[in-house]
Amino acid sequence: MTGFVEAARREKLKELVERGVAAFAYRFERTATAHQALALYRSDDDPTRHVLAGRLVALRPHGKTTFAHLEDPSGKIQLYFKLDEFGAETYGLLELLDLGDHVGVEGRLMKTRTGEITLRVAKFTLLSKALRPLPLGKEDASGVKHGELTDPEIRYRQRYADLAVHADVREVFRLRTRIVQGIRAFLDGKGYLEVETPVLQPLYGGATATPFKTHYEALDTTFYLRIADELYLKRCLVGGLEKVYEIGHDFRNEGLSRFHNPEFTMAEWYQAYADYNDMAALTEELLAVLVLDLFKSSVLERHGATLSFERPFARKDYYALVREHAGVELANTSDAELRAVLKRHNSPDADELRGPKLVDEVFKTCVEPKLVQPTFVLDYPLALSPLAKPKRGDPTKVERWELFVQHRELANAFSELNDPDEQRRRFEQQAELRAAGDTEAQQLDEDFLRALEYGMPPAGGVGLGVDRLTMILADQTNIRDVILFPMLRPE
Repeated sequence: MTGFVEAARREKLKELVERGVAAFAYRFERTATAHQALALYRSDDDPTRHVLAGRLVALRPHGKTTFAHLEDPSGKIQLYFKLDEFGAETYGLLELLDLGDHVGVEGRLMKTRTGEITLRVAKFTLLSKALRPLPLGKEDASGVKHGELTDPEIRYRQRYADLAVHADVREVFRLRTRIVQGIRAFLDGKGYLEVETPVLQPLYGGATATPFKTHYEALDTTFYLRIADELYLKRCLVGGLEKVYEIGHDFRNEGLSRFHNPEFTMAEWYQAYADYNDMAALTEELLAVLVLDLFKSSVLERHGATLSFERPFARKDYYALVREHAGVELANTSDAELRAVLKRHNSPDADELRGPKLVDEVFKTCVEPKLVQPTFVLDYPLALSPLAKPKRGDPTKVERWELFVQHRELANAFSELNDPDEQRRRFEQQAELRAAGDTEAQQLDEDFLRALEYGMPPAGGVGLGVDRLTMILADQTNIRDVILFPMLRPE
């Protein structure tokens, strides 16, 4: 059926060419959007002519008259064509138009008998012929749409069609842009300098993850797509750029899920002479300001819960949360006890995990599902955080927090480790984990250690997941719904 429809459209294209009509224009200058034109209506006697452009999303011929709807980014407006105003030859061109075609129209505004503001078209121009029909769907008498683009796989794979037919999807990505703009404006206002660090790196680091790797032909060397921006941003601190941030893509060679895409967007910022407490206060302020600016309220209904972004956010201790929800005391528990906890929760990986990974999995399984409101979880075990400073007064822990909202980590922060000798010891411990089979453990980065030896000021740093923040604020439950072109298996 689709092939027949496309063939019919190509026949129309052929006839348009034969009639000397250009089916793919170079440009078109409009004077207003649909929304602006509707707002400018005063009376049917107003002589003002409006020039609009957009897609045809409805086309209803009635002999000597034709009604249509034109859609542009601002919304829809009804069009009215009348044979007497065009003549038979020009009016006949309407028969060669299809839903999805881009057209330019010019005319005056009027109201129909039903009271709908409508553009009475005096002139129209074909701007782009759609050779494939958009899955717009048809609405029956009960208001239910049929034939609409609903298959998630097709929506993600053909995002251009998804955007074209779903105004709500376009709004999600407009919101995402405003979120990124808001983060940038906030940090700029705090005196941070936006910088760019390498995406292709000779050595990856800054997180616990498996990288994507590629071969650089000119140097005959393996390079990696970055898994985090952290180590290069800290190099900036060494060089005297005391407040820096970057909003960019990171890449981790991991599985796909509702919360994971191998290419994702992070906002990371670092500040000299600050610690993780300062970073918590700054992050709290950023989110409170951002939410209030975007939604004119600090309280949002999202994912079936009422979330409050009013300051201060809750602050809870990592060890206390594990004690409360897993029933174990991390300071003196064993791997066997932790595995028993996971097995009680039917975790499939309990027998394969050990050491820091086992602790992390217990937290994810037992604690994260309990964290709904914005909550800073503070003071992590040392083994989980090779880049953070030890906690003052308790060297078994580090000064680190993670921010959770709606059961998921949204941001991560440290009082940054700036002792090069201690950093080397931490890297060496990570090397032992790699030797024991942990492929995600961090590598020893001699250049980063050299940078620390020149002296890095005490600092606090934060990494914020832009995709996950957008999921929450746009009320989406799948990360693919907030990434324009998410990772998919090849067709």
